[in-house]
Amino acid sequence: MQVAEVTQDPRGTVRVLFEPDGHRGAFAGSRLPGARRAAPETRTEDAKRLWTAADFGAGPPRGRWERYLSDAEHRADCLTSLLAGGFVLLHGVPAVPGTVLAVAQSMGYVRETNYGRLFDVQAKVDPANLADTALAIAPHTDNPYRDPVPTVQLLHCLGNAAEGGASGLVDGFAAAGLLRAESPPAFAILTSTPATFAYADATAELRATMPMIGLDPRGRIREVRFNNRSLQPLPLPPAADPAAAGHADAFYRAYRAFAEILNRPELMLTFRLHPGDCVVLDNTRILHARTAFTTAGHRHLQGCYADLDGVASTLAVLRRRAGPAATGAPAGSGPAGRADHEAESGR
Repeated sequence: MQVAEVTQDPRGTVRVLFEPDGHRGAFAGSRLPGARRAAPETRTEDAKRLWTAADFGAGPPRGRWERYLSDAEHRADCLTSLLAGGFVLLHGVPAVPGTVLAVAQSMGYVRETNYGRLFDVQAKVDPANLADTALAIAPHTDNPYRDPVPTVQLLHCLGNAAEGGASGLVDGFAAAGLLRAESPPAFAILTSTPATFAYADATAELRATMPMIGLDPRGRIREVRFNNRSLQPLPLPPAADPAAAGHADAFYRAYRAFAEILNRPELMLTFRLHPGDCVVLDNTRILHARTAFTTAGHRHLQGCYADLDGVASTLAVLRRRAGPAATGAPAGSGPAGRADHEAESGR
């Protein structure tokens, strides 16, 4: 089949005659320019504002929950900060158990897992997870043992009277970019070697195998999976294959190089969560951490998961309703946004 004739009437309708069967089609001219343009890729490093801690001299980008609910422009600013900068901190969310679900539902859909629709983060006598202790937690992404991984994480502070327990965030895309610049061979290994992550307890057994740094078909950074507690050893190479043994050694050297970059102090944005604070982050990009804390004071967070496609959909609808005047300006100042200025589940 081929196009034999194209005409456009005074109303702008484009009429096409196809050969050899003589089929005729009519298309609204206003829609054709959009059809010719490929949709932009919004999940890779090129669509993000990469950052280091120094970019947040006035503190992390933040929104106000009451205003977020009543002001569509403010909500759009906060969601833009999440999508472009990787996170946003909402203040004034009622410190009531279960409210984190309302936050997630305001920007998309709750992603239920084996941990339930929500989970609690507090020190327990018999912890099944490092998050349920008072120990420090190194930078990590959550649930890398799932495919697909939950792409948005929320952590809502209900109480924090403990000494210590500061939250930290690291831009994994920025860190991966540094690895690419400083050690191209290490970057090549972590983007091409399948790494297996696993989790098991009495009710679940989960496993996923993906490169630690995921790329799109054009080689742009699109995802980071990093969790030293759920990473499994590489399979033992055959004794008669010295090349495979050498690759395993190179993988662990690359893994260590990436871990050292992720733990550089200048990359970690550190802040303290107060009751009513809810940090929302892109779990495919932002690694979160915490310092150790004392159990003498009460510290209780609740968390849940959602997904980036729901956030992007909510933002698109807000912009469509706002009309052509909508700017989509980011929240917070600096690389991550325009809302006002002023984390860690460990799973």
